[in-house]
Amino acid sequence: MKVNKPKQVKGQGKSLKWKDVRGKRCRPPISSSELNSSPVMARMAKEHQASVKKKPNVKRLKNKAKPVSDSKKKKPQSVAKKSNVQANGSSAFTIDDESNDSQDWKEYSKSIHGNGVETSADMEDVSQGRLEGDSLHYCAERDDRQNLAVLVMQKNQTLCFRGKCLLTCLYGRVEVMGFTIEEGQQSYPLFSPASHCPLTIRALESSDQTRDDKMEAAPILQKYLQLASWKKLQKKITTNSSIILLEPMETPLTRFLSSFTDLSELFSPPISELMSAVLDTPLNGLGMIPLGTAIDGLKMSKTYRNALNMVVSACRGNMDGCAVILVCGTKNVGKSTFIRTLINNLLNHTASVDYLEGDLGQTEFTPPGCLSLSTVRRPLLGPPFTHQCTPEHMIYYGHSSCETDLERYLESLKSLWRRRSQSTETPVIINTMGWIKGFGFQLLVDMIRFFPVTHVVQLGHSGITQCPALTPEFLRTAHGYQTHPPAQTALEEFTKSQNPPRSYTHLIVQSEFQGVGRQGTAKHQRTNEHRELSLLAYLSQLQSPDPGPVRPLHSLTPYQVPHTAVALGAIHCEVVPSHMFYAANATLVGLCCLGEKVTSRGGPVLLSQAPICPCVGFGVLRGIDMVRGLYFLLTPVDPSILRKVNCLLLGAISLPACILTTQPGFEGEMPYVTTDYSFDLTGAGKLRVFKGLTRPSQMGAQ
Repeated sequence: MKVNKPKQVKGQGKSLKWKDVRGKRCRPPISSSELNSSPVMARMAKEHQASVKKKPNVKRLKNKAKPVSDSKKKKPQSVAKKSNVQANGSSAFTIDDESNDSQDWKEYSKSIHGNGVETSADMEDVSQGRLEGDSLHYCAERDDRQNLAVLVMQKNQTLCFRGKCLLTCLYGRVEVMGFTIEEGQQSYPLFSPASHCPLTIRALESSDQTRDDKMEAAPILQKYLQLASWKKLQKKITTNSSIILLEPMETPLTRFLSSFTDLSELFSPPISELMSAVLDTPLNGLGMIPLGTAIDGLKMSKTYRNALNMVVSACRGNMDGCAVILVCGTKNVGKSTFIRTLINNLLNHTASVDYLEGDLGQTEFTPPGCLSLSTVRRPLLGPPFTHQCTPEHMIYYGHSSCETDLERYLESLKSLWRRRSQSTETPVIINTMGWIKGFGFQLLVDMIRFFPVTHVVQLGHSGITQCPALTPEFLRTAHGYQTHPPAQTALEEFTKSQNPPRSYTHLIVQSEFQGVGRQGTAKHQRTNEHRELSLLAYLSQLQSPDPGPVRPLHSLTPYQVPHTAVALGAIHCEVVPSHMFYAANATLVGLCCLGEKVTSRGGPVLLSQAPICPCVGFGVLRGIDMVRGLYFLLTPVDPSILRKVNCLLLGAISLPACILTTQPGFEGEMPYVTTDYSFDLTGAGKLRVFKGLTRPSQMGAQ
């Protein structure tokens, strides 16, 4: 790509005096700062109580819930009050506040305890060790001068929270989502937004039982706290104590997201958890809000834990080659959460894990519509939009589903696998789509046959797997989209006895969290919202890493790219050449590298078919200058890599509406936004897709 020196586009991106809009909220009476205020929360609790009384069709549970766990330890019976479903967990209402305004809720909050279900990989009952309310005042101290807090945790104690923070383990060790953080390691960012299951910090047993905990912990506490505070915490130090440092965290990502009104409360507890938010603790002012025991964190079933342990043990053992783990299952069954937990567990024992992305809609490291191969070296301590990065190899498919072109989907995955170094013994995890019916199931069969899979982890719920079990025996007779079972002949029977066919370990995981198999209905929990968050997170890389106000995209200086230097193509639909520029203007495009050189006869170069080629990143095609023959492109990709780009691909992945309508800094008429159009024009209306067609897999059932 020939890139000219960036120039300011005339008439766009004027120098503006930016206003800080981070204080704006979608609910004006309540903001993140007010969540630290007990009277505000008390008022909300009373309003909620009044609204419940007005609805005669809503009844409060009178009978106490029966404990589910088989643990021999005595567990308190609890009242589980249902609420909106989280991505991988459940919610309920409770509050633990000592203010005068919350006295009406005090007795009710004391009656709320854990529901008896284990929420950690540890078999012991840790619900009694949840840090909340008064316990946080006894084991946590805050230093206002340095704006930090120090927390002392005992073995198996847990802290479940919403928000974001920077965690450093000063003494002992703790575990977050399967990853063990020990003293002497770097600080790790923790993200627990309302869009996903809340994170839980759990203290682990010390690896060295011969240490003098009180003597070694004293100088650590003195470094961060004043005299009275560190002496108070030193009394809490016992055998197997862990000390963690919690600091507030602000990044270009969080600043950019909070600048949009609808996302300003993303890192605050959702409505369903407000009554269970633990207020007035030393941690609230740091950007994290502890949650009471009525809220579950990651809930692991017995099969969930067994599958994790078996895969990790296999990767640590002496395998013939590297482990290749394919994870499959229907939609909203917890595949992504399982994979993140598995990667974090593996990173406790290996330096890196390879990850092959096969899910176009819910991607882990890239914007949606991409197939990629990544090498993961850092733990994943948050949802996908919090760890967007550029994979080692990526192909832009251009759609959130592969139904329109199954051949291109499979060929793209094969191309990525061939680019992987075959000499390494790094374990590989393959993510798949939630489409497991009809052609989607056939694609799964093909993927198991194409790749040297050693483990197939099949997630299901309600006691079934929602599709046939993908065992090695079943695969010998199953039909894929591109592959078919071999004919059983006498010769093949003989050869099989001499060289047995490749086999793999098949593991079934039954997910048991509340709302499994159903898409979340609360704000920020829908799959389309998750895709928009990933896109916004990628575009946040355009912001300066230095603290300061958010700069809207129309104020940034774009690159100028000649029409003759790159080819332009649409890969999700057919666009006539005369309409191509109209379709591409103000859209997200993939920055790709064609194998052949782009040649032009003096005008723009347009592609006639969708290529399978490497993609190095994404950009916003902000404008097109027909007179000078230039594309104006905004992208966070480094200029040294941009020189290799010779193709811009337009797909069905569109920019989030908030980018065009609600960015801060607009003065006057918004660019690209108009109501002066007619649906009579070609391409003006959105295409409607009829989804009532019967799939091939359902033909025989009718």
